[in-house]
Amino acid sequence: MSERQAVLRKAIPLCGIVLVLGMTGYSAMIYSPPANGASRLPAAAQANPKSADESKEIIATIQKFLADVPANKRDTYDRFFADDVIYTRNSGQVVTKKDILADADNPAAPRANATFTGEDFTVHQYGDTAIVNFRLVMHGTDNGTAMTRSFRNTGTFMKRNGRWQVIAWQATPIAESQNRSQ
Repeated sequence: MSERQAVLRKAIPLCGIVLVLGMTGYSAMIYSPPANGASRLPAAAQANPKSADESKEIIATIQKFLADVPANKRDTYDRFFADDVIYTRNSGQVVTKKDILADADNPAAPRANATFTGEDFTVHQYGDTAIVNFRLVMHGTDNGTAMTRSFRNTGTFMKRNGRWQVIAWQATPIAESQNRSQ
């Protein structure tokens, strides 16, 4: 088989996949609300208002979750994370929903003594699946001293039974030097 034939043999199936995904309505969009709070939708959202609305719904789901985390209630995590979630903590440890729920309702848990916000959201939606990336900012105390830490979080959401839930989550710390400059 010639090199050209080998390349075509690999490329043709990929083109078919791209065409099928395009015909089934899979779309990707980015939505990053501006810092001033004004609504700014990308061209992809204007072409597909349903994706724009669902992206806003996903971002609102994350924002509500972050606002509710300091209360450290089991229901907060139970609603947000799917039963089959794979979560990679900022330490690299992989945990399950059972692990996440283990210290819910514990007032001494670190997350119970901090506040969280999300900013700089990017959402790529593919039907009932969406990939979200955002900057998570945590405000808390460390040995009585106020501190702020930032993370880049990436989550995979699936819409099941009419609501979006996280099926995969990755938290990556942003270096202290980058925290100060951003």
